[in-house]
Amino acid sequence: MTAMNSFLAPSTRAALVRLAELAEDQAAPLERVRGIRRLVHELEADPATLAGVRDALDAGTGWDEIADAAGLKPAAARWRWSGTDEDIAARLAAGRKRGARPSSVPTELPGLSVAQAATTLGVTVQAVYLQVSRGKLASRTVELPDGRSYKRVFLEGAPADASTDLTEPTSHHTEDGATDD
Repeated sequence: MTAMNSFLAPSTRAALVRLAELAEDQAAPLERVRGIRRLVHELEADPATLAGVRDALDAGTGWDEIADAAGLKPAAARWRWSGTDEDIAARLAAGRKRGARPSSVPTELPGLSVAQAATTLGVTVQAVYLQVSRGKLASRTVELPDGRSYKRVFLEGAPADASTDLTEPTSHHTEDGATDD
C-alpha cells in the first residue's frame, strides 16, 4: 500500500487503513459499512482526484474519458472538476446552499394544496383549477419569506354544489339542434 499512500491525503489513508483493519478483525457488518462509506467520502474529497483530473487534462485527455474513468457523465465531471480551485469551491458552496433549502412543502400553510383539494373532492387537479377560475372555490397564493409560493384552495364557504359541479358545462340541445346556453 505504500504506492497508494504516497499521493492520498492523510485522512484518506487513515480511512483506508481503518477499512483494512475492519476486514481483518471481521468487524460487525454495520461497522464495515461505515468504514466503506467513510473511505468513499474521503476519496471523493481527496485532492489526489482533482490532481489526477488536472494531470489528465494537461496530457490531452477529454472530459468523456475522464467522466468514464470516474463513473460520471461528462457534464457532471466538468461541473465537479473544471476551472480553478476558487471556481470549484464557489460551485460546491452554491450547491450546498441549494441543498440546504427545504425541499418539502411546509405543513402549516392554510387551506389545501390543489392536489389535496382534488383528492378531497374526488376530481382532477384541472377540475379544481376550473372551479377556482369560475369562482366556485376560493383560492390564494401564499408566499413564504424564502420566496417559494404555493396555490392554496379553501373548501370552507364554497358553494354547496362546488364538489358536485366540477366538470365542463354541457350544452343543452333543443329539438331543432340549437343550444340553450
